[in-house]
Amino acid sequence: MVVAMLDEALKDSIQGAYRRVLAARSYTPRIGQRQMIAQIARSLSAVRTAGDDSRLGDNALCVVEAGTGTGKTLAYLLAAIPIAQASEKTLVIATATVALQEQVLLKDLPELRDHSGLSFNYALAKGRGRYLCLAKLDSALSNAASSEATMALYPDEQALLLDEATESLFHRLLDALGSGAWAGDRDAWPDVIEDGLWRRLSTDHAQCSGRRCPHVRECSFFQAREALEKADVIVANHDLVLADLSLGGGVILPAPEDTIYIFDEAHHLGDKALRHFAHSTRLRGSDQWLEQSVRVAARARSQLAADPDMVRLVDGLTRPATALRERLGALRPSLETLVDDGDERGRERAQHRFPHGVVPASLREQAQQLVLEYQALAAQLERVLGALESRLDELDTPVPRTLLEQWYPAFGLIHSRVSSALALWQVYAVDGAEENPPRARWVAVVEGSGGALDLELHASPIQADGALAQPLWQRCHGAVLTSATLRALGRFERLQTQLGLPAHTQFLAVASPFRYAERAELRLPAMRSDPADAMAHTAEIVELLPRILRGDEASLVLFSSRRQMDDVYAGLPGDWQQRILVQGRAAKQVLLDTHRQRIDAGEGSVLFGLASFAEGIDLPGSYCRHVVIAKIPFAVPDDPVGSAIAEWIEQRGGNPFMEISVPDASLRLIQASGRLLRTETDEGVVSLLDRRVLKRRYGRALLDALPPFRRVIEAD
Repeated sequence: MVVAMLDEALKDSIQGAYRRVLAARSYTPRIGQRQMIAQIARSLSAVRTAGDDSRLGDNALCVVEAGTGTGKTLAYLLAAIPIAQASEKTLVIATATVALQEQVLLKDLPELRDHSGLSFNYALAKGRGRYLCLAKLDSALSNAASSEATMALYPDEQALLLDEATESLFHRLLDALGSGAWAGDRDAWPDVIEDGLWRRLSTDHAQCSGRRCPHVRECSFFQAREALEKADVIVANHDLVLADLSLGGGVILPAPEDTIYIFDEAHHLGDKALRHFAHSTRLRGSDQWLEQSVRVAARARSQLAADPDMVRLVDGLTRPATALRERLGALRPSLETLVDDGDERGRERAQHRFPHGVVPASLREQAQQLVLEYQALAAQLERVLGALESRLDELDTPVPRTLLEQWYPAFGLIHSRVSSALALWQVYAVDGAEENPPRARWVAVVEGSGGALDLELHASPIQADGALAQPLWQRCHGAVLTSATLRALGRFERLQTQLGLPAHTQFLAVASPFRYAERAELRLPAMRSDPADAMAHTAEIVELLPRILRGDEASLVLFSSRRQMDDVYAGLPGDWQQRILVQGRAAKQVLLDTHRQRIDAGEGSVLFGLASFAEGIDLPGSYCRHVVIAKIPFAVPDDPVGSAIAEWIEQRGGNPFMEISVPDASLRLIQASGRLLRTETDEGVVSLLDRRVLKRRYGRALLDALPPFRRVIEAD
């Protein structure tokens, strides 16, 4: 049966905390916020027991779309923290952007702890790569030859000479770490550490010897891990959660069974999961690191000569690595034929997508042979790593322990590359005809090291459901997905399908407290052109903008393509160009700061931006009085994953434009228009320069999904 855990004591705890926060911060209670707190509390407090076979295996999942101004962060914290503590589970809050992560960590959680009466502790979770590896720092300062071999495995990771400035920096890092003034977190170091230098000082799961490392007690990453084990609330990001799940769960973060997840900005989760569970490999790049690996094995052989068994194991790497290089070389001509369209100017962008994800028989057979060779190399590397681990566990070894410690990450790094390539070729070793949905598979021409062109093979799921259902939804104790925009065309079906959310998931849409009809209007200016005619549409925007924008106010003009944005800017008179700040011509934060400074000085300012400006930027009050959307933001049709999705839907008799393109455009349109009203006192105008919303059959659905602005439609 299902037992309700939300007893009166827990209800009182949540409600009392809410009252105290409202009083301390002089907040006004909001109906939507209360609805969100109640929904999350009801969902997360349901305890499933084995006595109810129909619900066996279910967990607490809910999706809450909370309109701008709801106060969703406070709502999910107030509801989830007491329930997580009562359940003896860890609450993991995962965001999609650094900005929101910092807000939750530096503002929302401290304020809640100070004013709610709730007692909890929290910590920030980061991946291994954000922390200093003391073993690598020690090795770099010692300038050990085998350390140099480790760093020179790949052309993009060449060892840098330890010049005076670098050596000085490394000593300062060591001194700060030793004195306790710094905890080894790259983000906490007061100066910027260049990426190439940091790669010499950080590690990953494959290269880390864990408890066998002599520095494990002083290890910055493991010390941070210990702090996570004591935390009631962990702040992370989507990528770190996905990385943990790909390792089996419970490696970086608590195990899913012991975790309640809050996925804020959850509309990003599907795309991030697709990217995380995609695979790729390059032919020339693979040949280069395989060649380097053979050289590294030769160096290791000479330095480990006192241990005949280790020498024998290392020698065993040469044959499969050499065989792989030969097979990859033989494969190249046939793949070049696939992407060669005879147009030299477009070669760097050339690609070939395999229809329906089906791998041709000849390529499939070659992939099967590559899988066997990669498996042989991976197995031999595992034997090498296993032997190194065994020797690191021994007190007396024929080879100095320092050499063993330095060679472990070298072979761990090779194993990581082998595993990545193996995963790609395993996807190509099957024809894909029985997959439902199919994977997207394609080969593309890319620029490799030294500017030489390379061939890159890709494989990606086209929906995140398979990647998330078993490792996350079926295992976690509970999860909440929230954002201001989760419904497409007013429905949750697109999100549920995309993420593979189970049938028992609960859904709630909480309206924004903003008075849209009173504070803002949606204008559709009279226009002659159709956006399908890009040149005519661009010319008309150039003509229209000086008429609809006020020179003394703040405006944000959003485009779906960089080309149109640049063409519109180039076509405007010089006096207007001086008011415009164009995305890409300076750092995003510099543009936003300049924009605010101009408005504070009483000047007008116009921001020209693309998709990243249509979401996430916050320009309240006078910083944004007019949002102009150049056209309905339909996705670019040449994306291989998008094309594969469309092909699959058509094969099933569906309409990909209506099932995918229109719902996704609806979400982007809502996000773009959401840049206008950021507080309850804001006001202004949203102008949509696309009359298709009035003339096409999908237009009414797009308009009705927007916030309820007052509409002003000019006659043609």
